[in-house]
Amino acid sequence: MTKLKCIAIDDEPLALKLIARYVHQFPELQLVQTFEDALSGAEYLKQGTTDLLFIDINMPDITGIELVRSLEKKPIIIFITAYKNFAFEGFELEALDYLLKPIDARRFAKAVEKAIDYYKYKNVSPEGKHANSLYVYSEYRMVKINLDDIEYIESMQDYIKIHVRNAKTILTLMPLKKVLEKLPANKFQRIHRSFIVAVDKINSIHNRKVQLADAELPVSESYMDFVRKWMKFK
Repeated sequence: MTKLKCIAIDDEPLALKLIARYVHQFPELQLVQTFEDALSGAEYLKQGTTDLLFIDINMPDITGIELVRSLEKKPIIIFITAYKNFAFEGFELEALDYLLKPIDARRFAKAVEKAIDYYKYKNVSPEGKHANSLYVYSEYRMVKINLDDIEYIESMQDYIKIHVRNAKTILTLMPLKKVLEKLPANKFQRIHRSFIVAVDKINSIHNRKVQLADAELPVSESYMDFVRKWMKFK
């Protein structure tokens, strides 16, 4: 695997030293540069290629939120802060994770492992694009969902609700059409303007109703071709 090029921006020198020490424990990462000055860090980000950015929220000249918002091409973002009250801004910018100061080594490792996994997910070849997982932004963090655990996906206007086996549902801001593009066509099928179903979770289809283990979903007339094909091979 290609090493992720990362930089860290924080106006506290001790925080930067700690981040550097933690980063060097991961052979998958290459710490290219650190910046105590946010404006210098912003300039570097606009000129070079960065895969992963560790950035403090509260800095004197420009906040980490403002800096990330100004970037045309955003790397994977892990925010670092002494406060918990920036969650909505992190959601808006789709930060992968956020770490609270003082940074705990185990929590840092968990965030980095997620970043490495997400980088692989984003950079697989087109042939392997639909691997075995899906990433969505929910509850102020990027969440990984195993495709085999999805039973069906429900549209709720601008949001979708992903119904996962043996777990709570996951709500994320995304249209149904967009999530369908991220899913392998041989495993997931749209059956209604409001529903996508995991094909292998279907128990039966009767009277234009798809029966799952814990749900019954309607089938629209425009998606009856799928029903006929499914019935043919059963």
